[in-house]
Amino acid sequence: MNINLIPTRHNTRLTLTRSGDVLTINGADYDFAPLPEGATLPPEAVDSEFITGPVERIGGVLHFHGVLLPFGANTPHETRSADAITLTEDGPVSLPPYDMETDNAAD
Repeated sequence: MNINLIPTRHNTRLTLTRSGDVLTINGADYDFAPLPEGATLPPEAVDSEFITGPVERIGGVLHFHGVLLPFGANTPHETRSADAITLTEDGPVSLPPYDMETDNAAD
């Protein structure tokens, strides 16, 4: 599974989990198993604000051409410059941090 991340300032954090052809986005399961080889699913066909680009199956691999990667007001550079991830195993997806820890002790 290949996921092209689109870093975006957003107040909702993102969690992803993969299980075969099922991508769980913030607790909601999206099953892409029915998508046949060579087919493209437009983002409008998926009821998720986080999927903003088409989904294709190429060579048996799912390609997500746009998944929003929310970040907070104090996000590190690694999150703002995130691009794509390749998933080869099932389980929770490690994403760049939403926000940096801030030191409020000086306030």
